[in-house]
Amino acid sequence: MLREHVQKETIAAMKAGNKPRTAALRLIGAKIKDRDIENRTAKSVPDDDDLVTEVLQKMAKQRRESIQMYEDGGRTELADQEKAELAVITEFLPQMMDEGETRAAIAQVKTDLGADSVKDMGKVMAELKSRHGATLDMSKASGLVKDSFA
Repeated sequence: MLREHVQKETIAAMKAGNKPRTAALRLIGAKIKDRDIENRTAKSVPDDDDLVTEVLQKMAKQRRESIQMYEDGGRTELADQEKAELAVITEFLPQMMDEGETRAAIAQVKTDLGADSVKDMGKVMAELKSRHGATLDMSKASGLVKDSFA
């Protein structure tokens, strides 16, 4: 479903003559195809929407890192280009959990697993990813999980 939505938006952007949006959408499509090729030999393949969401999350993370580096280096024109791509990518991502919702999810998982020390952090993170992977920023969640054990 998400894959088809990206394809439809690509066609619409091409028809509208919006070259920057078309380029960003084609980039998304290429990354999805790359992941499809990787999964040909994989033992287990995730659900299609989960796969597309993972690709989009990775792309968004890369764009955020690039924006930071370009801004630190004084390359505002490149940072602006990355911001435009990030805006297109985030259109297709599901709404992410805010900090309060993330903390509540962490508390629930810790209770369910009986996790009570930092040694259980890996189990908690794995369970969080399986339950809320598409709507949870795992890098932020990692810090919150670590803090919750302190």
